[in-house]
Amino acid sequence: MALSVVIVDDSAQFGDSARALLEREGLQVLAVAATPDDAVEQVRRRRPDVVLLDLHFGTVSGLDLARRLTADRESSPVVVLVSTASAEDVEPLLDGSPVRGFVSKIDLSAAAVTSIVGRAG
Repeated sequence: MALSVVIVDDSAQFGDSARALLEREGLQVLAVAATPDDAVEQVRRRRPDVVLLDLHFGTVSGLDLARRLTADRESSPVVVLVSTASAEDVEPLLDGSPVRGFVSKIDLSAAAVTSIVGRAG
């Protein structure tokens, strides 16, 4: 069964492109959320395996939103940050956060997401 994903990004262009790419590569994209409240609602309602979350989500930090999305430890998805920033800049931010990994928007692929989910399990 394919991993289910909710994409959380305030760029409609990225959300649409990421959806097309990930679906073409075999993942099941359940929703694309463009606001923090919509993200919380989509994750609560759809219960995805993975949330791809923009690090810089408008005026809200992706790390802060990750904490909200994983507050229910019983049914928390694996949260993967995506950003145009480099891995060297982002990875130090992950310590102590509920985020399981990082993928550059340029390197986004089903294989990259699946690799992180495999490490999370």
